Amino acid sequence: MTSENALLQDPTVVATRDLIRINTTNWGGGKSEGEREAAEYLEARLKGMGLETTVFESEPRRTSVVARVAGRNPDKPALVVHGHTDVVPSNAADWSVDPFRAEVKDGCIWGRGAVDMKNMDAMIVTALEQIQAQGQQPERDLIIAFFADEEDGGKLGAHYAVTEFPELFAGATEAISEVGGYSVAVDGKRAYLLQTGEKGMLWFRLRSKRLAGHGSRFIAREDNAVTALAEALVRLTKHDWSMRLTETTRGTIEALCVLTGEDPTQISPDEIVLRTGSASSWLTASLRTTVNPTMLDAGYKVNVIPAEAMVAIDARPLPGEEGAFLEQVREIVGPDIEVEIDWEFLGTEAPSSGPLVDAALGALDRHDPGAIIIPYLLPAGTDNKSLARLGINGYGFAPLKLPLDLDFPAMFHGVDERVPLESLVFGREVLADFLLSY
Repeated sequence: MTSENALLQDPTVVATRDLIRINTTNWGGGKSEGEREAAEYLEARLKGMGLETTVFESEPRRTSVVARVAGRNPDKPALVVHGHTDVVPSNAADWSVDPFRAEVKDGCIWGRGAVDMKNMDAMIVTALEQIQAQGQQPERDLIIAFFADEEDGGKLGAHYAVTEFPELFAGATEAISEVGGYSVAVDGKRAYLLQTGEKGMLWFRLRSKRLAGHGSRFIAREDNAVTALAEALVRLTKHDWSMRLTETTRGTIEALCVLTGEDPTQISPDEIVLRTGSASSWLTASLRTTVNPTMLDAGYKVNVIPAEAMVAIDARPLPGEEGAFLEQVREIVGPDIEVEIDWEFLGTEAPSSGPLVDAALGALDRHDPGAIIIPYLLPAGTDNKSLARLGINGYGFAPLKLPLDLDFPAMFHGVDERVPLESLVFGREVLADFLLSY
């Protein structure tokens, strides 16, 4: 085991801490600290390897950077290796450490972005530096991208990039990024989740409009904007969004049954995913459409019945069901409730087997002999959704070998976000291996 003092000098650890200390908080809706300084940091590392970079801003300070690395075999399709540099907000009062200090304790780096996803940003740039220092080249051309604004759907980052600069991704057919490749415990055995698909993303608002009036009046509940909205919301959230397996989640269940020895005809998908411990919340959500209200707004004074009430909804429909889902929403809430779409992306499913998956497993196995991969459908979303618009199949492969008792999925957007130092070193080595072999 490497000493903590030695780990603190490791380039991936240093880069992760450097990036965490750059506050790139993104509140959404255009409100952000901006990603410029983080993009400049990463651009300098890329330029230090002699790479030409393309830097662009969709809006002031909303900065993204892209570079291309020549591979040994230019006849192979290029691979996009990408990360985002923005982070979600953090309330320092809820944390046991300063979210932007990148403190090291208990063998981990603590801070906003340690997991989502400045760790992977650091792994990408230091894996490339390691490959170059060894006088080697990746197997195929790589398109390295660090995007702004992923935490608000990529509107000002990846979505902007593929719309305005599609030529930057010419020749690419596949991509790797976050929320996959990390280890989980299944019945006490280590396995690695490989993200091979993502549910759809639909952010929308339900809006109720009625006549305003004095708060002392008798108003029928259907004539009160707040009550009408509340009843529609209850109907929507109580609706039974039944479990349905997709091609990806079918592969998840099959892999889990092989690992646990269960007969897939004798155990339900909901039961088997519970065997994954801390990852079960992710996997349970991957089996069905989810609908969650996230923001409420109505009124401006206690004795005024408001003319309008609004609730924001974060819905994640299963791939291929986005259109039918929206029709169902309108039917459930009724014609008197307006449905306004804020942002939407279709779900994606890439092949759960094939050369890329084999290469990922091979790289993991060389650094963790006997490694097992479980393909899964991410219930959230990444910038792979934007790249899918160019026909690029996206995977989540940010390899991390983690302690079996660490609730890693809870770290995403969570309090006291942290990543083990040794996991970062492991991740860089596996990623470098993968880029050299695939």
